[in-house]
Amino acid sequence: MMITMWYFTSMTLQEKTPYPEKFQRCMVLAGGGFRFGLYLGMYAAARETGNAPDVVLASCGGAIAASMIGATSDPAEQKGLLEAPEMYRFWQQIKSARGAGILRALGNAARRKFSRRPAPVIPDLFHDYLFEVPALLPLPTTCANHDVSIAIIGGKLLFDQTHVGQARGARKLFAETVFCDPHCAALLQGTRSPFADARWGEHAIAEQLLLETGTPSGVAARISIADMFYFRCVEHASGHYIGGVVDLFPIEVARALADHVMIEFKQSFDQTYSIPAWRSVLGLDGNQRLRYVNGQPVDFRFDTSDISDALATETTSKKLDWLHNRIGLAIPASYDLYRQYMRAQWQYGYERGMEAFRRKEAYQESTMRQVDRHNGGCA
Repeated sequence: MMITMWYFTSMTLQEKTPYPEKFQRCMVLAGGGFRFGLYLGMYAAARETGNAPDVVLASCGGAIAASMIGATSDPAEQKGLLEAPEMYRFWQQIKSARGAGILRALGNAARRKFSRRPAPVIPDLFHDYLFEVPALLPLPTTCANHDVSIAIIGGKLLFDQTHVGQARGARKLFAETVFCDPHCAALLQGTRSPFADARWGEHAIAEQLLLETGTPSGVAARISIADMFYFRCVEHASGHYIGGVVDLFPIEVARALADHVMIEFKQSFDQTYSIPAWRSVLGLDGNQRLRYVNGQPVDFRFDTSDISDALATETTSKKLDWLHNRIGLAIPASYDLYRQYMRAQWQYGYERGMEAFRRKEAYQESTMRQVDRHNGGCA
């Protein structure tokens, strides 16, 4: 009798609080940096071909595009947000930080390059960065597009300024955090970080996946672009956060959210600056992670592996001022030029999206434009 009553009670509770249904399609906007406009073109292609996502999962620069998608389902209105004068002024306001001296930056990069240990010390993400960024992105504060859910990746710091410079040992320094709505949070409840798997070695990311609901997508996007050594970590609510680099290609999270996943096939990271930065802060090999994700089966794969060539100038890049020993950003010289860049990015993303959705044969790595030993295959 006791067992029967317990079973009946459990079933009643289960019926009152049903597990939410997974979304049908998830589009992953993985990184992008200053070329985030391409993701709006991909989204437009998805809508045009009947493959519009039910949830958009974004990290780093992709989070800016995700916030625009959350504001409106109309690609024309999204382009208006992308090309808005306010967005141009935001990038214009980025200035060199106090620690942006060329020799100092090169010295730090060299030390990271020759250190092979995974995150040996607790990094100074409060002072060691190149650029000062405005506190808020010029993005809508509410989600008006009810056709899609938005989830954005960030990383909560599990240390404070008093711990900087201490030996890390086996301590975990970051907790991958998903800023999302209650539906996404319910689907991800109890999910562990993808890096809980032993394949990723002795890294600095905690096993638990944190979920934050109620944070405006524009605030989450500002957190997500806070890349280590580029921008200062972001103070929010009761903690500090690093950007979406903690899980730049969140394919496991995407699979927990939706039955079908669409993601990029991305170019590899450079071995001189990017990979040592990943290793020294996160304790991860960015290209190992990239190879793994590029090798996973998905429903649609967007080939952006040639983006550095195709959009070589249509972006914001670093510039060296040797006379004043400063590293700055080469912002488009005029608003009209900025709009040209954004339109070129959008068109590139649209064309690569249409290519992926029209591809009749199953995805094959051999059909991707630029495959090398760092981004090809499965790690």
